[in-house]
Amino acid sequence: MLVFKSKKLWIAFAFSALVIGGCSKDTPKVKEDDEPIVEEEAVVEEPVQQPAFVAPLTGEAVQEEITQRPIIVTINNHPAARPQSGLAAADITYEMLAEGNVTRFLAVYQSELPENIGPVRSARSYFIDMAKGFDAFYVAHGYSPEAKTMLDHRIVDNINGMAYDGILFKRSNDRVAPHNSYITSENILKGAEMVGASMNYSEKVLQAFYEPDERGKIGIETSQVDIYYGNNEDFHNAYVYNHQTNHYERQSASVDTKDMLTGETVSLANVLFFEMDHQTIDDIGRQAIDLTSGGNAYVFQNGYLREVKWANVNGIPMAVEQTGDPVKLVPGKSWVHFVPSSPGLQAMVKTQP
Repeated sequence: MLVFKSKKLWIAFAFSALVIGGCSKDTPKVKEDDEPIVEEEAVVEEPVQQPAFVAPLTGEAVQEEITQRPIIVTINNHPAARPQSGLAAADITYEMLAEGNVTRFLAVYQSELPENIGPVRSARSYFIDMAKGFDAFYVAHGYSPEAKTMLDHRIVDNINGMAYDGILFKRSNDRVAPHNSYITSENILKGAEMVGASMNYSEKVLQAFYEPDERGKIGIETSQVDIYYGNNEDFHNAYVYNHQTNHYERQSASVDTKDMLTGETVSLANVLFFEMDHQTIDDIGRQAIDLTSGGNAYVFQNGYLREVKWANVNGIPMAVEQTGDPVKLVPGKSWVHFVPSSPGLQAMVKTQP
């Protein structure tokens, strides 16, 4: 009996030794200075905040609601006035005849207001009609007789360089008059305060834009469009479509249209042409332009040409479908040409595939 118990005790001892030996061989010793393993917490990426607002005149997403009233500035387009300052910042630029075959720009600012704008040039009656349609604060330096009457009657809130030359409007030493009048963004806002004009946006303009998931490629594929105001090469403008940026880059007289402030070439999402009746009203060659009757129009966007119509919608000439609904624009900046019905779109506007 005693022998049996001793044998059992020996077997138990041997088994314990085997287990302890095995553990000491396979299991590493834990040092006191070893740090405990801590599982990393999963990093949760916060969703990118989508802009809650859209710029009324460009359709582009913005982080803050735009409450700035549109500002329209008449900008000189004489060859001696090029390159202009502040063009690249305009939401919409309208180009139209002022006298003879010389064009001027109406630059519409709302999304951003550049530090300096110009050269600023004189008003015409149809420039003021456009400003009224936008309920814009209007800036010009000089006026035709018809425009002076309208400005004197405060058809639109405005400041004019004839009253504020050297005060709000400054002359550049790099150019000669009348191609050297400039105004800063600070002085525009200061001028609005001086004449008691509110700069709050009335939300009058309702333009339609393509949604991000809409293709917006309709019509005839076109890589370049040219427009000729008369036979003077100085007023031959071209828009070349860049397939990488999906924008049109503007040229005038075969020279890129650059903003003197930034050096950047003017880049556009939409280029439009409206055919309108023009009438010469004096010996200088000043024009009267019919902004109300509607007519034929071309729209260039996404490398395609569409033939549509234009109509006056709440005081503003706009591209419209046959149904009368606004033509959708590609979000971004736009350039709009007013084209005399004689000789007309087909004669003045040329395309390249």
